[in-house]
Amino acid sequence: MSATLVQPSKAGLLSTILRSRELAIAVVLVALVLVATAKTESFLFSADGWRNVLLNPAMLVVLAIGQACVIITRSVDLSVGSTLGLTAYFAGRLFIDFPSLPIVVVVLLAVLLGALLGLVNGVLVSFAKVPALVITLGTMYIYRGIFLTWAGSSRITADQIPRSFSQLGTQQIVTIPVLTIVALAVLGVAAYFLSSTRPGRELYAIGSDPDAADLYGLPVLRRVLLAFVASGALAGLAGVMFLARYGTVSSQAGQGIELQAVGAAVIGGVAIFGGSGSALGAAVGAYLLVTINSVLPILGISDFWQQAVVGALILGAIALDRFLSLRQDAALVAARDQAPPSGGGGSPGDPGSSAPSAPTSPQVTA
Repeated sequence: MSATLVQPSKAGLLSTILRSRELAIAVVLVALVLVATAKTESFLFSADGWRNVLLNPAMLVVLAIGQACVIITRSVDLSVGSTLGLTAYFAGRLFIDFPSLPIVVVVLLAVLLGALLGLVNGVLVSFAKVPALVITLGTMYIYRGIFLTWAGSSRITADQIPRSFSQLGTQQIVTIPVLTIVALAVLGVAAYFLSSTRPGRELYAIGSDPDAADLYGLPVLRRVLLAFVASGALAGLAGVMFLARYGTVSSQAGQGIELQAVGAAVIGGVAIFGGSGSALGAAVGAYLLVTINSVLPILGISDFWQQAVVGALILGAIALDRFLSLRQDAALVAARDQAPPSGGGGSPGDPGSSAPSAPTSPQVTA
């Protein structure tokens, strides 16, 4: 039987836009900002309002994009918070112990350390065949323990790092904070990689069905390693951003932010079951998550309900992803059942009708 390719429905531009998760989240984000600004004009129209709206989520955007790469492969990385703290302290110690090192070298070394920690996660997940949730939960505590042992009760303070570096945390270019520009650059590279390169598209194939991807001949182990290395490297970059943003690094740096990164990616449409999502969605989800935490106190909502709203968003995103997945599966089954039988329309007595059709190569649609 020849393969039947189900063509996607030709929806109009407006319908396509309305079904976009990224656009829907962006609309909610803009609505929140408008509501908060209507309540308190200083939220946006003040000396620091516009800057804070753009700057505060920048670090979480970088973490969420790295997390998205891992979740797309049907894994998760819970060690990014510990990696952030460890690399932030590492960068601070480099500035203190080697004051002649250029800022660019310090940044690259911190990113390299993060990539190495991500590689450890990837190797354990790929070759030990243990779920990523268990592996990265363990390395989260291991990396945090290394951080605590190294830092002890000491901390990095703003007066110990170069002024030219600490100014990056507040410096702006055309009213846009430098750290926000860094986050947008990471978003652009990640979006291109996931949507327009073969390794990026293979991450989706692996997340959709790892066994089928392996049978098809995709380099599953290498791609999973790549995803974890990318997550670790971006966590290292986020650690440098943390140091530039706050100027102070204690042993508590980055604690708990791994759950925010996962939540931002999921809220942004990255399916926790793997195989779908985008870097843009993860970034918009991060902005929404941080903005909610800033807007709800302005509206007089208690801390309890702030956490409840975030939890409800995460549960709603997971439920929506599951519903859409089941509906898509049902549509594919219905289309397959309604497709006309192959092999020609000859009568049973026609010799040509009994001959099997030639096998066709599988077709893959984006």
